[in-house]
Amino acid sequence: MRAGKMHADEPDVDTPLVHRLVAAQFPQWAGLPVEPVDSAGTSNAMYRLGEDMVVRLPRVAGAANDVEKEHRWLPRLAPPLPVAVPVPLGKGRPAEDYAWPWSVYRWLDGENPAIGRISQPGLLAQDLAGFVAALHRIDPADGPPSYRSESLATRDAATRTAIAEVRGIVDADAATTAWNTALRAPARPGPAVWIHADLQPGNLLMRHGRLSAVIDFGCLGLGDPAVDLIVAWYVLPAEARGAFRTALEVDDAAWARGRGWALSIALLELQYYRDTNPVMAGVARQVIHEVLADQKHAA
Repeated sequence: MRAGKMHADEPDVDTPLVHRLVAAQFPQWAGLPVEPVDSAGTSNAMYRLGEDMVVRLPRVAGAANDVEKEHRWLPRLAPPLPVAVPVPLGKGRPAEDYAWPWSVYRWLDGENPAIGRISQPGLLAQDLAGFVAALHRIDPADGPPSYRSESLATRDAATRTAIAEVRGIVDADAATTAWNTALRAPARPGPAVWIHADLQPGNLLMRHGRLSAVIDFGCLGLGDPAVDLIVAWYVLPAEARGAFRTALEVDDAAWARGRGWALSIALLELQYYRDTNPVMAGVARQVIHEVLADQKHAA
């Protein structure tokens, strides 16, 4: 599905606009066809340009601020990673009818993982662990802070507000108990590392049952590696989480923080997108269900 407007002051974006921007700033691609990409993405609108490129137009100012970061860091981070990541081909400038910078990337083939219908979850767990481990090993020198570089405690007020606002959609009492448990997890003693910080189904591509690419690095930066453990609840079924955790050698404290991150992010997404993005809201509800079931089992 293509999501409609989800944010206040979100600009009007359509195919004719993309044609105008490309023709004015990248005339070598002016004659190529432009087609909207089916996506429930919340930060960028995407349009396929020709056969092997994609145009990404930020929907919000925060995503516009990420354009420079992605163009700077993705080419530096890509070589040691085990799967493909977006390759920047052009950085568009603000224009009269579109006020923010935008990007042209190489098109990456693949399908988002279908939650609950992953054919080889054990192999996917290994693939995800390989990507996460490789990213966390990259030299963090001069890296910017991640969009999610704060501690769980810093998210406490917002998370509790979200729990209150989605009471009736989720088990608010169980969510509060799980959140309190996450807040008690010890902080990480080591330095920050590179994290993707948004390893959700829409940001992963698969081919032939295996992870083939990771996209949308808008949250990229330095932070607690536990943030990237959210993929265990956002994507993997319960029976594959152990393989993922074992492959990364995750201790109890980090696993608890990762589960807390997954819960907090999903609660805030459900609060914000429940009326505007049914796909995102559905994923968030599923994540909350998985976290609460996992927390109950752990208890």
